[in-house]
Amino acid sequence: MSSVLVINSGSSSFKYQLIDAESEERLASGLVERIGEATGHVSYDTPEGHWERSLEIPDHTAGFDVMLAGFSEHGPSLDEHPPVAVGHRVVHGGARFFEPTLITPLVLINIEDLSDLAPLHNPANVEGIKAAQHAFPDLPQVAVFDTAFHQTMPPDAYTYALEASIAERLRIRRYGFHGTSHKFVSEAAAEFLQRPLTELKQIVLHLGNGASACAVDRGRSVDTSMGFTPLEGLVMGTRTGDMDPAVLLYLQRKTRMGVEELDELVNKQSGVLGLSGHKDMRDLTRAADAGDEKARLALGVYVHRIKRYVGAYLVELGGVDVISFTAGVGENSAIVRTRSLSSLEGLGIEVDADRNEAPNTGPRVISTDDSRITVLVVPTNEELEIARQTLQATGARK
Repeated sequence: MSSVLVINSGSSSFKYQLIDAESEERLASGLVERIGEATGHVSYDTPEGHWERSLEIPDHTAGFDVMLAGFSEHGPSLDEHPPVAVGHRVVHGGARFFEPTLITPLVLINIEDLSDLAPLHNPANVEGIKAAQHAFPDLPQVAVFDTAFHQTMPPDAYTYALEASIAERLRIRRYGFHGTSHKFVSEAAAEFLQRPLTELKQIVLHLGNGASACAVDRGRSVDTSMGFTPLEGLVMGTRTGDMDPAVLLYLQRKTRMGVEELDELVNKQSGVLGLSGHKDMRDLTRAADAGDEKARLALGVYVHRIKRYVGAYLVELGGVDVISFTAGVGENSAIVRTRSLSSLEGLGIEVDADRNEAPNTGPRVISTDDSRITVLVVPTNEELEIARQTLQATGARK
């Protein structure tokens, strides 16, 4: 019973899942965090239970040793479920990588070279890859890129109207992110509706602490809200989303804020947190219901931006068959779903209040029977998508 080990590595932590290659069942998952600190922390989950421990974890290689010890102590046995490959989430593939890619020394150099475009993510992804190569020297390692799904965007959609030679020299263009989730959800929506993916025009709304919208035309991403970085697009937990870039120039002139301060402001101190003081959508909606005007405004700004992108993609796609909500907010916030699509009945979108409010954890329809556009909630599973693409890249699955 072979398996795939999926790794999502950060600078001081990594998450992992062991997934059965045939049944696609999650056999185990865990988090190794506080790497490099005086005391690290490990959590480990299987269907049989949950375990935690604290110990020193000096680097990612040591973190893999701790992970392997968890398999030995708590199961499942890697002898009984031998991994056939290790799949890695890599945030930025630039314009070079448009499919899951077997990691060779040259590929690793390219991933490191793209660190200029994702300085907080790609170096950490590289650390995870190197640690996995040390732990599993005989296994194929596969990079699955967040940006890859969006490499089908046409030049009209990914090109900024910036002076061309500067943009080309510094690789400035729209790349898009959350591609693994958008791919998984658009395919899961087609499967759930029992309709061919190649016949559907879809909008996928990945709404979590980070959020993005994607226009999917017959299985291909043709536009997405995130751009050169994950800052562009929808309002997020702590990020501004779309904003006149001259605001940053104005702030620099008026306040003498430096580049690092501005980066901190727009990425970590803004969004719904900056507007309301609440980062979590559950806290925000409770405060808005209680009459907090800042929370009400933040919620209004949040859903207004979603509605703007829905309208834009309806036009860009020339009509839409399916709109899917996914990720933490999209899957769990009925009020966000309702308000994001309110007053769009003239465009063929009608949300059924009872269906939208009904508790459910699986894929489900929340539109009315008369709605011309089907509205779904589709739970995302990026780790499973990485496992699938890893098997495809290694030839273990066609």
